[in-house]
Amino acid sequence: MRISVKLSQDEAENLRQTAQRLGVEPEQLARAVLTDLLGQPREEFQKASELVLRKNKELYRRLA
Repeated sequence: MRISVKLSQDEAENLRQTAQRLGVEPEQLARAVLTDLLGQPREEFQKASELVLRKNKELYRRLA
């Protein structure tokens, strides 16, 4: 599956810098983060998902 994610300039720069520090490509880091998050126990994933949705509620409303 291939997906596209829109990042802010700050988020993209953070991803690039972190990936460079770890010696991997940004795409590899993003995939590893998703794999880790999705591999967490269901309850932890649910809490993390709810946090992201709450944090970005206004953004999602504007994009709708």
